[in-house]
Amino acid sequence: MHIQVSGAPLYAYTGGKDFDAAKPTVVFIHGVLNDHSVWILQSRYLANHGWNVLAIDLPGQGRSGGEPPATVEAAADTVLALLAAVGVEQAALVGHSFGSLIALEAAARSPAHVSHLVLAGTAFPMKVSPALLEASVKAPEKAIAMVNTFSHSTLAPPPSSLGPGTWLYGGSRALMRRVLASNPKVNVFYTGFKACDDYAGGEQAMPAVHCPTLFLVGKHDQMTPPKSAKALAQHARLAQIVEVEAGHALMTEAPDEVLFALRDFLAA
Repeated sequence: MHIQVSGAPLYAYTGGKDFDAAKPTVVFIHGVLNDHSVWILQSRYLANHGWNVLAIDLPGQGRSGGEPPATVEAAADTVLALLAAVGVEQAALVGHSFGSLIALEAAARSPAHVSHLVLAGTAFPMKVSPALLEASVKAPEKAIAMVNTFSHSTLAPPPSSLGPGTWLYGGSRALMRRVLASNPKVNVFYTGFKACDDYAGGEQAMPAVHCPTLFLVGKHDQMTPPKSAKALAQHARLAQIVEVEAGHALMTEAPDEVLFALRDFLAA
């Protein structure tokens, strides 16, 4: 569904269920050049097990209108504005990569509005190499190939979130191309990476979070190495760390492990 947030339509996938403000709500936030679909298994499961699901496309990309957020802080304000727009007093926030920084900043800015925080494939600082930043503008196809190489841990993963036979590399590349093409005016590849690279508030934000925090870590993650997530977890009040057999693309490489970790954490 589309929700008017800060004067622009924000798309949120609901798992095929009508939104019911009386139910607990979980917001899924994707990373750079991804969209709501990266959470397909987890969002559909929770939507069918008592949760409102809002798996969003960030502004200015995918199915959402508006301007792409140039900073983590601006994106966090969008998430909080979304909660206000749908009349939800409190929600769980689940973010991956760039989305994890957005979820963290939102939870720090308004701790009373966040019941659970899940940071998947996270790191602080989340620095991006100058070569990759440059390639995202001058040679986006090359940059997409680089990101996919570093995001996946194996050429032959077990049955993925889309079922046996899914080609994770090809599917991810196609998604990234589609999201990049969804905004012909702004390079959301560069904008997202630059926002990650610029974000300096992680160590201050983490102690300001009042709710339990789950760190979902891919054991073979080369984009956001596990040691970086564990370093950030040391600043959390109520931290839990779960490692899964995957790289940075852990929702598709280890979909069941990610789902079960989310299910158990949100039930606590």
